[in-house]
Amino acid sequence: MNAQTDERTPYERMGGEPVLRELVDRFYDLMDLEAEYAELRRAHPGPLDNARKRLFMFLSGWLGGPQLYTDAFGHPMLRARHLPFSIGEVERDQWMACMTRAMEEVGVDELLRLQLAGALFKTADWMRNRPN
Repeated sequence: MNAQTDERTPYERMGGEPVLRELVDRFYDLMDLEAEYAELRRAHPGPLDNARKRLFMFLSGWLGGPQLYTDAFGHPMLRARHLPFSIGEVERDQWMACMTRAMEEVGVDELLRLQLAGALFKTADWMRNRPN
């Protein structure tokens, strides 16, 4: 089966719950440890445990896996939930760079990584709530 005819969800193609959990953990570890993501980290004050949990739950459903986030909290309302945070191009770009690096490091298939990056960028860009 090639990628063009692969009818599995992105969640399944990625490797399901264990790989998604590894991805989210790596994303937040990078954000927490790497200076190149400093502005992104400042947008997440305090411990990252709750953010890790919620991103994992959200991505599970968004990728076609269990709808953990909506089952627990209802509709994600991403933009509304992110309005209290100052998000500009720098934060968007750092979020994307951090997620792209995390996907690479956990071994997400290149084609899937590119597909997800395109969709994630649209969402990340939509979250901006301040000019440059």
